[in-house]
Order: sequence, then structure tokens, then C-alpha cells
Amino acid sequence: MNTLIEKKQETIEAVYFLSDLTGTKVLNGDKKIGKLQDIVIIEQGRLPVVTHFMVHRSFGRKPLLVPWERVVAVNAKRIIVDLEVIEQYEAEPAASQVLLNDYIVDKKVLDMDDNEVDVVYDIKLALRNRVLYVTDVDFSKYALFKRLGLKPLMKLLFGDSDFIKKDTLSWSYVQPLPKHIGSFKGDVKLTVLKEKLLEIPPVDLADILEELSGEQRLAIFNELETEHASDTLEEIEPRVQRQIISSIKKERAAELINAMTPAQAADILAILPGSEADEIVKLIDKENADKIQYMLDKQDEKIINLSTSHFIKLPPDTQAGRVIEQFREIARDMDEIMYLYIVDEKDVLLGVVDLKEVLKANVDDKLADIMTTNVIDLNPENTLLEAAEMFSRYSFRAIPVTDENKVMLGVIPYRDIMNLKHRFV
Repeated sequence: MNTLIEKKQETIEAVYFLSDLTGTKVLNGDKKIGKLQDIVIIEQGRLPVVTHFMVHRSFGRKPLLVPWERVVAVNAKRIIVDLEVIEQYEAEPAASQVLLNDYIVDKKVLDMDDNEVDVVYDIKLALRNRVLYVTDVDFSKYALFKRLGLKPLMKLLFGDSDFIKKDTLSWSYVQPLPKHIGSFKGDVKLTVLKEKLLEIPPVDLADILEELSGEQRLAIFNELETEHASDTLEEIEPRVQRQIISSIKKERAAELINAMTPAQAADILAILPGSEADEIVKLIDKENADKIQYMLDKQDEKIINLSTSHFIKLPPDTQAGRVIEQFREIARDMDEIMYLYIVDEKDVLLGVVDLKEVLKANVDDKLADIMTTNVIDLNPENTLLEAAEMFSRYSFRAIPVTDENKVMLGVIPYRDIMNLKHRFV
């Protein structure tokens, strides 16, 4: 790219990056007429083809749309065009035309190879047999730093060898969203997909939707079939669930909720304002609505009423060897045996020991030496819903219930909470 590439030669190939060309001065012969603002493409065949260069002009003059056939030579320092009457090329891009800078750069790419959402920071083009193709999108950190004007810093830090590396994705794997997805602003295609929307598993699609803006998220979500949308909604984090349900019609929300199990529906409705949840429940089949309402009411039940007193509690000076030797006796008739709760003579909770830690300890080790003292617990006033949220956050097998003085009152096993929540599945 250090020398001008003459298009008249049939077999010459050259590679460009959009960020290197944007802002490059455009010459008509030897007279400067503006700077490259954008590149217009048309999607045909396997790769998009460049149709026009959009040239920005100063002093408020209309931009130029220069057909690719009128571009004589291109490099990162200057672009030469051949225009007989410049005014004939004054025009704004049509709504149907795709502009790389405006429509593709900084937009989301759903990378289904690793189920991550990436951002297009640059676009790679290749000149082959007098045709300029779009070949790749670039979402590398290199491209991002270059966009931020930190190219010299990148070269200083990483040297020439790593400096030229790119992390690109072939355009052949990238498809604009179908037009019926809806126009976000001026029919701009904001997102490109590597796979068809309906082929994306709900758990992966949930991750994708969480990363998009509200407008993009809603446009994609509204295209899903009821079952797919319902399954996806279950996988989305509560904050985004609430945003989606508040943005769609209540009839649509009821349709999605109706496709879930009562337990799943109750989990989602529980995050909504009461009035909004009530409005949706009224639109659901009565049989489902009754079950869901029961579970919503049950979520407010005090957790102490669901706790068990059959758990293992031991003094801090108990040796690990004694626990192992007598475990069959210690664990008999206990509902929770995977955790040992270490208490003093007044049943004040001092710490917790996972049974796995006991098995790995020396026989002379005291439980006080291997216990975890930073204990997550519940209080008697906590509700079923709050307990379920805590299990979801920490992934414990059981959580102790203590009073204000940290005296042990009981234990809530994970399985009991889940069984209660899904009783009506």
C-alpha cells in the first residue's frame, strides 16, 4: 500500500483496511476535491462489491458519489479519480445503499463460534481483477487501538511483528439481519449474524441479547417464534427480562409466560412490579394462572418455616479424624450432611466446614483450623424468593438460618427450595 495500485492491470491484487482509507485526500487528476468519507457496497454473490466512493467536500458543498469505475488509483495517502464534470457526481446515498463506515463499523457481530458478541472496528477490502471486494470484518484489539489513534503506541509496545496482526472474520460467514427485522434508524442494518437467528440455542441467544442495546434487542426478540422466545426469555438475566416484558404488548407477554412451566413463569413474574404482573396473569389460562399465583404467594413465605433442624453441628475442637471415624453415626437421620456447622456451647455459628475439606485434612486437625468463618446465612424473616436468589448467586448446597445473635435456628437445603419452586411443573 506504499505505492499506487493501477486498476488498469487486470491481475494485480491489493489489500486495504477501511480505517486506512477513511479521511484520505481524493484527487481529480492532480487537484484535491475532498476526502474519502465512506465506501458504498452492494451485496451480490459470496462477497459484497464496492460500487461508489463517497467523498466529503468542505464549505458545505454536497458530497460526491464517485462510481468505482471512475477510481483510477488507491492507497492510504491519496485516492485518484477521473471525473470530467464534478457536479454530475454530487449526490446523497440512497436509503437502499449500504455504507461501510455508517452502517457496519462499530456495530455488533454475533460470533457463534464461541458464542460471544463482538464489535466491528474495521473492514478489510481486496482488489482482484479490477473489482474491489469486502472480504473480512475486523474485531481485533489492534483495530480498536488504531481507531482510537493509538497506532504508534501499539507499535511501541508490540513491535512490527505483532503490530500487523489482525483478528478478522470472513464476510462469507456474515449476513446482515433480514430487512423484516425492522429499521432501527433509516433502515440501517445494525447487526450481522454468522448463523440464522432461529438456529441459535436459547441459552446462547440470551447471552447475545443481553449485550445489545434495547432497540436492537427488541427487534431481534420480536422475530422469534413463541416457543423459542419463551425459552430464551427464561435464560435472560432478570434486569433484561424486565426490560423486554415492559417493552412488548401484554398479550404477547402472556403468550410467552403461558408457554412456560408455572415455576418458571412465577420466577419471571416475580421480578415485575405487582400491577404489571397482575395484568399479565389475568391474560393467562386460568389453570396456569392459579398455579402461578400460588407460587407467587408462596415466594413470600418466611424461610424459617421451610428450614430443617436435622443438620450436623459440632464444637470447634472436634478433630477431623473423629468426624471421619464416626461419620455414619453423626450423619444418621440428618437432612443435610455435606456441611458441618461449627457452633459454641450456646449454638452461636462460628464457621462451616465442607465435608470434602474434612476428608483432605490431617486426622489431628481441628475443625476450627479448617472451617470457613465468613459464612453466608439467612435470617428468619427472609422469604422463599430471597433464599432462591441467594442459592442462585452463591451455588451453595445449603444455607444456615441464624437469628440476630448468629444463633443457629436451622438449615435450608438447596433441593428443598428447588422442589418447592417446581412442585407444579
